[in-house]
Parts: sequence; C-alpha cells; structure tokens
Amino acid sequence: MIQRRIFPELEAHLSEKQITVITGMRRVGKSTALKYLLEKIPHDNKVYLDLERIENRYIFQQPTYKDVQIDLEIQGIDFEQPAVVALDEIQLVPEITSIMKWFYDTYPSLKFIVTGSSSFYLKNRFAESLAGRKHIFEMFPLDFLEFLHFRGENTAILERFKMKPYQQGIYLKFKDLYEEYLQFGGFPEVVLMNTEKQKTRTNLDVINAYIDLDIRLVSDFEVSGTLYKLARLLASRSGSLLDVSKISSSLGVDRKKVAGYIDLLEKTYFIHTVAPYSRSVDKEISLRRKVYLADTGILNLLAQVSSGQVLENAVFLQLMKLGKPVNFYQRKSGQEIDFVFDLTTACEIKETPHISHLSTLISRANSISMTETLLIGKKPPSDDWQSFTWAGHIF
Repeated sequence: MIQRRIFPELEAHLSEKQITVITGMRRVGKSTALKYLLEKIPHDNKVYLDLERIENRYIFQQPTYKDVQIDLEIQGIDFEQPAVVALDEIQLVPEITSIMKWFYDTYPSLKFIVTGSSSFYLKNRFAESLAGRKHIFEMFPLDFLEFLHFRGENTAILERFKMKPYQQGIYLKFKDLYEEYLQFGGFPEVVLMNTEKQKTRTNLDVINAYIDLDIRLVSDFEVSGTLYKLARLLASRSGSLLDVSKISSSLGVDRKKVAGYIDLLEKTYFIHTVAPYSRSVDKEISLRRKVYLADTGILNLLAQVSSGQVLENAVFLQLMKLGKPVNFYQRKSGQEIDFVFDLTTACEIKETPHISHLSTLISRANSISMTETLLIGKKPPSDDWQSFTWAGHIF
C-alpha cells in the first residue's frame, strides 16, 4: 500500500478513545486509509463494514441499540475486550451518530474509525451529537509529492529543496510529471491509470459520482442539473472573484439559492473559496472571495481555462494542503497579490517568471508591511534568470 502523508497522523490517533473521522470528497482514498488503519490494529477483535452495502446498513437500522449490538456480535465483535468497528461512508445511515454515541458512552474499550464523503453532513450532525467524542481528519486528492510516490518516483532530492529556489536539474527531471499532474489532477485512481483516455474517463466518473451520489444525499436531487451548470461556471471562473449576482443571472436561479448551492459545493469539498487578506476581520468578511476547484483534472474537464488559471489553481491547492491560512490581497485600483500564505508571505504565480515580476511583488508586499515574498513559476525564462521557486517544490 502506498503511503499517504496523512497516514502517520491517522495512525497516531488510533490510541485515542475519540472516534477517528476521515472525511473528504468521494474517491480521494478514504476507504484505503480506513483499511490501512485496520491493519495497524494489533488484535483481531475488529470489523470493517461498508455502508454502501444494504446488508451492512441494515445492522444500524435496528429498533434498539441492543439489537445493533447483537448484530455487531454476529459480525465477531466481543464487547468485553478492546474492539474496533470501522465504518465506511457513514452519511448513508442518518441515525448512525446517535448509535455511535451510545456505544461510545457504554463501552469505553470500543473504538470507532469512520469515513464520510460530506463535511456538510458530518460537521453539522456530529457537532450536535458527538461533541468532544470525535476528531475529524480531512483528506484531499494527492499533492505533487504523493503523486510522485504513486508513480514510483524517488523523491528524496525533491524533498531536500521544497519551498526553495529553482534548481534546474530537479526541474528537468520532474517537469513532465508536473505537467501531467496539472492536466489530470491527483485522484489516486486517476494517477494509477495508464492512458490519457483512462484518466479522462475516470475523472468524468468522479464528477458524475459526486453529483449523483453525494449531492443527492444532502440536497434535493432535482437541483443536480443546476449544480452541474454551476460547477462549470465556477470552473471557468477559477482564480476570480465570486460574483453571485452574475452567476445567478447566468443560471436563471434566485441569488439566495445560488449562494446556498455554492456553500454546498464547498462543504462537500468540490470547491474552495479564499478570503481576502485584511487586518480588519469585519472588512475581510464583507469582501468577496475567490474560488478554486478541488482538483485540476476536474477543472480541465469542466471548463476551457488558460494554463495560467490551471497553474494558479494547482498552487493554491498545494499551499492549502500545508495547513496554514491562504488569502489573497487586492486593492480597489485592481493591483493584487495572488496569495498571502500564513499571513506572512506574499506569493505571486507566473507561468514564466521574470525579474520584473519579483520587483513588483516586493513592492506590493512592502505596501502592506510584508517582507517575505515567494515568486512561483512553472518554467524558467529564456535568459536563465532563476530567482524564483518552481511550482513543483511547493509541498
């Protein structure tokens, strides 16, 4: 099994009584992570149940908690000993949170490890019934380093220079793989496909499964067509400010409904929105946000976007996965800084960076009293100027 960067953190939580909750978009690798964790359990008093199977859902639809317990005992669980119950796709059983709460409080030696595809469901429902009893871990499509691991590449030299200035030898070694990563994205299944046709077909399957399964679960299924059109509109606007009124007009849908659909797309991991950088919290809340898609492979399928938009979307995802705040800065005059990373570093994204881009970035950073800058590019300029960071080094 290929290691994901989140695995050590998940494994460390196995010793905690809290429920381990793994959430994220469909097909990012949650089930694989769940099975990985089960393998790390040193005893056999454990069970894996995929709740996409009706017979497994039936276990948790019994009239009483004791009936559920009996069915779990039939599955081999001994409640008098330390035990682990692993449940895949728990959002498919709406009553599951109250059941887990009862078992959590009744059997101190029982550990739940669960997955779910919708933070919209998990965060709302869990906040009500499992406060203090769970820890939520979010999984995303592969970052570039994980992509390389899935492709069997030795990444030791790349890791030595993460977030560091451009190195030509590393760029030449990995640039074609980074281009592939930009084009097809980081869903594990896609990365392991052999042909471009297979990769494209799998990404289309991801989109269809998201709309037909995840969205149907948490919303009115009749809006799925509208949501697909909205997803395409948002893809075409990747890296741009969200204008709900214009989108509402384009779709012919009420503005409040559009705002609700955008919120749904974000809470089910399909898009990410980015807040503006401001020293005033109230002002930040009042300003419009930028939008990016969760994966560049999906972005390329949904809209005809420029290579610059794809690169900016990819770099945003790479920065986001570092676990620090990512914002953008824009003046009323239109001058902007692509990203402000960790509230300290001004970042500019250019396909082919030049010294003039760095000078402009430094000037704009100084205007907001920021001394740290990061000029990120995809390929070196023809004059061999190299004072920038290659996008493949952002992880």
